Formats: sequence, structure tokens, C-alpha cells
Amino acid sequence: MASIPPRPAAAAARTGRDQTRQATDTRTRDDFPVHLSLGIDIGGTFTDLVLLDPRDGRAVLWKESTTPDDPARGALEGTRRVLERAGARAGEVARVVHATTLFTNALIERKGARTGLLTTAGFRDVLEIGRERKYELYDLFIAMPKPLVPRPWRREARERLAPDGSVEVPLDLDGALREAEALVAQGVESLAIVFLHAYANPAHERAAAEAIARRFPHLSLSLSSDIAPEIREYPRASTTVANAYVRPLAERYLDRMEAALRAEGIAGGLFLMLSNGGLTHVAEAKRAPVQLLESGPAAGALAGAFFGRAAGLERVLAFDMGGTTAKLALVDNGEPLVAYGFEAAREKRFLRGSGLPVQIATVELIEIGAGGGSIARRGELGTLQVGPESAGAQPGPACYGRGGTEPTVTDADLALGYLDAGFFLGGAMRIDRAAAERALGGLAGALGVDAARAAVGVHDVVDENMAGAARVAIAERGRIPREYALLATGGAGPVHAWHVARKLGVRRVVCPPGAGVGSTFGMLMAPARVDRVASFNAPLAEADFAAAETLFARLAEEARRVLAETGADLARAVPRRLADMRYIGQGSEITVAMPEPLAEAAVREAFEAEYRGLFARTPPGAAIQFVALRLTLSAPMPGAEARLRLARAPGAGMRKGTRPVFFPDARGEIATPVYDRYALPPGMPIDGPAVFEEDESTFIIGPGARARVLPDGSILAEMPDDA
Repeated sequence: MASIPPRPAAAAARTGRDQTRQATDTRTRDDFPVHLSLGIDIGGTFTDLVLLDPRDGRAVLWKESTTPDDPARGALEGTRRVLERAGARAGEVARVVHATTLFTNALIERKGARTGLLTTAGFRDVLEIGRERKYELYDLFIAMPKPLVPRPWRREARERLAPDGSVEVPLDLDGALREAEALVAQGVESLAIVFLHAYANPAHERAAAEAIARRFPHLSLSLSSDIAPEIREYPRASTTVANAYVRPLAERYLDRMEAALRAEGIAGGLFLMLSNGGLTHVAEAKRAPVQLLESGPAAGALAGAFFGRAAGLERVLAFDMGGTTAKLALVDNGEPLVAYGFEAAREKRFLRGSGLPVQIATVELIEIGAGGGSIARRGELGTLQVGPESAGAQPGPACYGRGGTEPTVTDADLALGYLDAGFFLGGAMRIDRAAAERALGGLAGALGVDAARAAVGVHDVVDENMAGAARVAIAERGRIPREYALLATGGAGPVHAWHVARKLGVRRVVCPPGAGVGSTFGMLMAPARVDRVASFNAPLAEADFAAAETLFARLAEEARRVLAETGADLARAVPRRLADMRYIGQGSEITVAMPEPLAEAAVREAFEAEYRGLFARTPPGAAIQFVALRLTLSAPMPGAEARLRLARAPGAGMRKGTRPVFFPDARGEIATPVYDRYALPPGMPIDGPAVFEEDESTFIIGPGARARVLPDGSILAEMPDDA
């Protein structure tokens, strides 16, 4: 019986360390339990995989290059590789947790289904009218988000509901069927049904859907009363149309993925990561794939919360930087903040209002910058610009040797000494420093500087952009950066975290073990979760609390039915009752945790406390209003509460050597110690500067840093006193 083998493609330089690590882990194939959990996170550059043994928390990691032409192909190849590396059989995998950017990319690239819209007469142009607000006031040539449904495929039905749900104009069902028939004849394969005020009464939408489904059983249908039963016509229509646009793609992809996993011999169930930080089963993901749009980054926030709690940190900035983007999530009291809407497919990545509004529950993610594959070039004003274009997985950065010639962030990091060309992905992938320097030389020529200065500029521009965007986003939420620790995940996050933290004024930086696949760890720790919302429009002083309790009970029952199909532990399900509220006359709401039982004085106190926390004061004498009620139900998944343990070889060759590394504070290169992270024992103190290498990422700390290894293997680094 063979022990866990090393990665087959590992370089010769890595063999000795692999043998050392094997010596500490002598399990055989037959020792694996039948409850292994497999996480698969398909990103823009790499597909990350983690095989976790929930019995003892041991994990095997793998990074596979994403295959953009067919993302499932790379995921399945990575599955074979991680199983081979672990010495495990496919039949021992009890569950697969999956996140993918496929549906987000379909929106961005406009590669979804041929989608139609059936709406109330007079409202076919809601998708183009939007909010009638320019996201850049003085741009005369502004490009607004292009609707997912072209005007000829937007059809009208004769019907009308009042805001309270009462019928003003009965539904002309025959007319609705004629419109649907015309759309099908034009090749429409998915239909969004969005009637005015359907959030208050879904009867017309459901009647139309039932009749259309009988006539056209192969037409995919999405109803606003099912997908986004909330006020505001444009966001509700946009969300429902986005769901319809990706739903046929999601159904085909998930069917194929399930079949492919079964063909590999994996009998365990497939679960999907949701944007809200929870898991769901395949049927629910097919019904509302719009809930998956931010699934991978949401898992990164969960990893930040998980490792932050292990480090004893209540407030964490979960910083996830991969190959394409960098995102930030605020974690307060061990839980990431949750929002109830975001924008997809923005025309301008960092400008609010330039994207398609999507009303779903999502971990509050702030896109703050570029990723490792982001391309650097001379901008129109002659200045250095990094991103938003990315080299992606194909051809990738110039140093990958896959045909890329444009300089990227990864090329700059390699040239500055942050990365080791012979130890990229633990030696499994050789990268070419000379190719990176040639690409940077071209950029330097365009900017009129030397290549070294160009590399420094790329790194600093990226870090400053991220710090600046993070600073604004944190302030908008009423927080102060120095009250937080920065916890870095993603392949590029640990490389940039120290420099970003210095610019933010953050004094502590944490790099968890396996940081390069942090989002995938987060997925495996995620609970099953369901979010439901219902309209409840009433002034607080006149609210019918009995009706509100009945509505909460209905939402809870719907949520429990969905959770039951995931196999989650319903006996430990945790409900959260919330309400969207505002002062009467305001145009937006805040979400407030509701007391139990509901009572006017207690609700007012909760609302005013939340309002003051955001805006520091409350308007005197203003009346309060309910807008909607929300219910969140989460329950732990089997195998999701394991403590993570990566294979270690403490003390064996901790110091790998030194190499010159550029640090902005030192204004030059410093001969910097390089450590094998797997060999560092808990409690060990290390002074900066230092480089910590593991297979999936590299962590950098600067001069004057004081670092120590925590019991779970995380490295906590503190800034020097003069930072």
C-alpha cells in the first residue's frame, strides 16, 4: 500500500521536501474514510481544488490551469490530479462543492441564451430607461449597460396590478400566449416574465407561466415573483432577465458536470456555492442560477472569516487577489457583511451605476483592483495603467511561456524578486524570468524609463489602486481601516498584502495556510443557506405584526424545504429575521435585524441603532416604514466543520536560502531570507524582511516586520512601530 505520492509534475528541486512531508503522513489508500469532500473553484486563470478529509482536517491541494473554451474540462482534469496526489479513489468522495465564474462571464461577454421578456403593457423599455441616472455626469459619450434582451424580443401583455396587489386590468391570457408564440418563432429559448407589482401579487405571472409552459414545454421560464419579489421595477426586471439569460446555460452545464463526476466514479452529491456565502443543491441552482454570480469571491470572504476567527481576530479585511481581479470583504465579529444587491457586467469596473443591477443576497464584496494576469500598458495620457484587461489563463502572463507578450502584474512580481521562477506552483510550472523582463522592457520603452523602474511602477500602481479603492469602500461603511487586520488569500493576495496594508494603515497582516486556494477552503466550510424575501409595505406605526409573523413563518417553511434537500443538519438550523426599512420619503432602505417577538418600540429601537451606526444621527420626528421582510436560514453541512491541517515537516530545512527582493520602503533590493512555509513550527517568531513559500502562493513581509506562526499554521505579521 503506497503512501500519499508527490505531485506527478513536480520539479526535481522539490523532491526532497516532498519526501520529508510524506514521512510525516503515512496514511494509505485504505485509510481514507468514505466522507472526503472535494472543492472545485473555477477562476479566470486557475481552477483551484481541495480534497479534504473531515475526520482529521487533512487536505491535499491542486491548481489546474483553467480551460476557457470548456471550464469543465480543466475542472475534471484537476479532479483526477488531486485524487492521484492524495492517493484516494473517486468513490471515496462523499460530496463535491463547486463555484464557477461561467455564469458571470456569460453576462459580461453577452454569451447567454436567446432571451425574451414578457412584461406589462407600457413597460417594455424599462431595461433601457433604467434609473435615468448617469454614472459619469460629464461624460458626453457615456456607454450605459446594454440590455440583455434586444427590443424586438421584449413583448407586452395586457394586465395591470396596483401596488397593493389588487387587479386593475385582468390578464389577457390569450394575448400573452400569442406574444410568447411570436418569441419562440424568432428563436427565443428562455423567457423572463416581469409584470408590474408582481411582488405584491404573483397571480398574473403564475397564470401566464402555466399557460406558456403547457404550450411550449421546452421554453425556460423565469418569473420575477420567484426570482426577485421586491419593489423597484428596473432592478427586479434586470435580475429576472439575468436569471433567464444564464438559466439554460446553467442547466446544461450542471447536468454535464453531474454526469462527468459520476463517470469519474464520484457518487457523492454536487453542491453549488452561492453568492450569499452558503451552499445549495443542483435543482435550486438550476432554478435561480443568478444566485451564483458571486460564488467564488463569496467563498474567499468565508475563508477570511474562518481563519480570522482561528487567529482570534474579530475584525478582518478579507483580501482575495487572484489572476483577474482583487476583491475585499469586511468581516465583523467573525462574519462577513451581507448585502442584498450588487451590479454585474459593469461598463466601468469601479463605477457604481455602470452595471446591471442584480437583487440577490450576496456577501458584500468590493472590487478594488486588478489581478496577477492584469496587463500593464501606457495609457492615453502617457501614464502607467494596469488593467482592467487580463491575459487570463490563455495566453497568460509573458512569463508563462504560452504566447503572451504583454507585461502583467505577475511579470512585475517575478522581476522584483517576490516570486521564484523555479518554484512557481511548487515547481510544477516553470516560468520564464527572461520573458517577463522582455515584456517589461517594452513597457519601459513606451514610458521612457528603465525596465526595473517599470516593474516597480506596475507593482506600486496596483497596490495604490487597491488601497485607494479599499479606503473609500471602508469609509462608506462607517469603518476605519486601522481597526482591522488584513487577511490575504488567492494566488497573488499574499504577494501584495503587506504593501497594501502599509498604504491603508493596517498594522496586522495574516496569511493562512493554503492561501492560494483560500476560496476553495471557504466553500468546504460553508453551511447550506437559503435567503427569502417578501414585500411588506407599511408604516411602522400602522404595521400588522400578526401578518408579519405569518409572513416570516411562510418564508421559514419555504427555506426549510430547500435546506432539507441539501442534507444539512436541520436540527441545528439558525434563522435570522430581517426587514428592509427607511424613513418615509427616503429613496433607499437599510436592512435591520428584527427582535422577537415583533413590537413597535423594539423595532424602532433596532432601526434607529442601525441607522445611527451608518449615518451617526437620526432625523428628528421622521416616521419609519417597512418595505420588505427577509428570512435567512442556514444549517451546517456534514463534513463542513473540520479543522484544516496541511502536511508539515517542522524544522526540516526551514531556511531555503536568500534572494534579492525589492522593497519600496528600502528604495531598493534587500537580500531576503526565503522560508519553506511547511517547515515552520507553530510559535516560531520571524523578523522581516522575509519570503514564505508554499506551493500555491508566496507571502512577503517587509523590513521591520514581526511575524509568528499561529497554531493553525497561519502567519501573523505586525507592522514596525514607525509604519
